[in-house]
Amino acid sequence: MGKKPELRGMTREEISLLLESWGEARFRGDQIFQWIQSRCQDNPENMHNLPLKIRRKMSEEAFIAPLKILRDWQGEDGTQKFLLELFDGKRIESVLLKHSDHYTLCISSQVGCSFNCKFCATGKMGFKRNLLPGEITGQVHVISRLTGNTIRNVVFMGMGEPLDNFDPVVKSIFLLGDKKGQNIGQRRITISTCGLVPEINKLAALELQCVLAISLHAPSDDLRSKLVPINRKYPLEELLKSCLNYFTVSGRRISFEYALIDGINDSPLQAQQLAALLGKFPAHINILPVNPIRGGKYKRTHEEKIRRFVGILEANSVPVTLRKSRGQDIEAACGQLYPLEEED
Repeated sequence: MGKKPELRGMTREEISLLLESWGEARFRGDQIFQWIQSRCQDNPENMHNLPLKIRRKMSEEAFIAPLKILRDWQGEDGTQKFLLELFDGKRIESVLLKHSDHYTLCISSQVGCSFNCKFCATGKMGFKRNLLPGEITGQVHVISRLTGNTIRNVVFMGMGEPLDNFDPVVKSIFLLGDKKGQNIGQRRITISTCGLVPEINKLAALELQCVLAISLHAPSDDLRSKLVPINRKYPLEELLKSCLNYFTVSGRRISFEYALIDGINDSPLQAQQLAALLGKFPAHINILPVNPIRGGKYKRTHEEKIRRFVGILEANSVPVTLRKSRGQDIEAACGQLYPLEEED
């Protein structure tokens, strides 16, 4: 696509300035923005209230990052997984979760991931590239258009580490929140991270209202450094300090994700350690038995041990929820995303 501006990743103001540079009225920028961000249209020829010369200019002097849905899977619990192809042939996966009264879309921020968490299939791919802002928002657009469902919640829990693609992810949050676009408020957006401390502090400085979700998975540095290697660079003390900073600025309680792995992080002692670590922290812990991945060695904890682990947290007055795995039968659950059709 060369150096052409990518319209799906541009704000209303940026599109209006582009239109001005073409000698056109600024209000045309708002029209284009609404066609792309609200009506999920990616073909200028279908934007019928725009003059023909503007539509031609859009095709010649700019582009809208194409996302092609190659395949989708339907899980037994109503979860849907989508395989999407980007303009350069790289592929990502997104997951649509159906709730009783709304839909949540789990979106990707990178092709692959460089952080190699030991129970995550995406990490086994290695890092390919970052997504453009328009490729991030485009997942909402193409899946909403295909399914006919209004997406009210977005979670950055798909492929990649969102905070490793900081600026495009933040820009996509503002694009999704624009009232003339999808109008998805920041309080309905969750950003999941394995623990990039400087970027968590950068998020706090922006005074965002998104939910911050931390992939914790261990109550001690020794174990967490084995499961989540970034912990060797940013250990728990630094991580919790940055989380407290985010809470202080945003007022949003931190969500900690803890995947129970049989014989690794699920003992009563480790439950007590976790309670001691987070008992007085403004946080909520989500417990989820680890999901199987291809070639993975970890197994989910047995139900009795799960109940005992959660019970210890509850006995210590730690806010905790035992989450049900969604989409496991179609490899759409947490940690399972890996586009098998990817061609290097």
